Amino acid sequence: MNLRTWWNDKTRRGGVLLAAAVLVAAVTGRDFVAQRKHFAVHRGPGVTQVWRLSDFLPSLAGTRGDTEVFVLAGRKPGATVLVMGGIHANEPAGHVAAVTLVESAVMEAGRLIVIPTTNASGFTAGDPQEANPPAFSLATRTGLRWFRYGGRGSAAVDQWPDPDIYLHHPSGQSLSGNQTRNMNRAFPGRADGNFTERCAFAVTELVRREKVDLVIDLHEASPEYPVINTIVAHERAMALAVSVAMGLELRGIKIGLEASPPNLRGLSHRELGDHTPALAVLMETANAAEGRIRGRMTPELIVTGRDKMYVKAAKAGRLFVSYDERGHPLEQERVLRHLAGIEEFMKAWTEENKERPLLPATYPEQAIIEKEGLAPYLRASADAL
Repeated sequence: MNLRTWWNDKTRRGGVLLAAAVLVAAVTGRDFVAQRKHFAVHRGPGVTQVWRLSDFLPSLAGTRGDTEVFVLAGRKPGATVLVMGGIHANEPAGHVAAVTLVESAVMEAGRLIVIPTTNASGFTAGDPQEANPPAFSLATRTGLRWFRYGGRGSAAVDQWPDPDIYLHHPSGQSLSGNQTRNMNRAFPGRADGNFTERCAFAVTELVRREKVDLVIDLHEASPEYPVINTIVAHERAMALAVSVAMGLELRGIKIGLEASPPNLRGLSHRELGDHTPALAVLMETANAAEGRIRGRMTPELIVTGRDKMYVKAAKAGRLFVSYDERGHPLEQERVLRHLAGIEEFMKAWTEENKERPLLPATYPEQAIIEKEGLAPYLRASADAL
């Protein structure tokens, strides 16, 4: 029997196709399940407590919205600052900066509260049709450190379907239905709302119950987006943000400053500034992997920020940030900007509130990061891909 005759037999052909389908399902199913497992965050020497978001909204317990909240309390009393990374899981500088703080910072006075994966669900799935890699790695002194690369919103398996129009609570503002899973359109959230609104509500409750004085939300933006390499500040936080911008400029870090738009609801800085006593700000850095102009999406693009298409776009005057063959690297530029900004916010706060300081005893140093990246401050992953 020749091969053609063998293949033309329907039973044999059906068996081969079924076996191939089972193999494909097994491989893709394994990858699907693996992406729902978060990489661990190591508890650094400054961590004094670990909470969970479900401590502030019990209905999140057992869901992918529940996530770790790390507390770094100094031996002296002071103010409380909350740093949020990972509201958008495809903006890795905020997540990596938050993890770096948890694993290396130590507070002398006041409390630093850090949520590395604020929308933890977003780290369990990528965005449709983006072909994003599920993870990327950075070198440490003890081996590779793996980080998850996720999507902009909560995973569809946690909240679906999207409505045609999303009505923000409590303002009633109409937004596109695809914003319903965007946590940065869900603040202040509600306890009985959809999955994403409940995650936002838990954060708002944390800010209220723990009497947080200052909230810093870490984000990234595509190079063609006008609000980039910028601090966006609620009006009550603007004076503090001005001092921080001047401090960053003195450190050689150019930064813009924008007012939080009062007519765009759901953003962390707007709603936490309106609905809690905290001063609320957001910081943006330049992430080519997030943009529409980029070429092939790879882990190297996430880490190096180098893309030929963006070089061409910069020469054509299409970008809101300078861009050349050096790109915008994750460690020495984007994470560095966030860490420097957080440090300057604590300095500026302490200068204005000497009786309630925010003083780190140990903090990632700009000169070291510029020379060695984050290797001195991170440990290798215990997890494997």
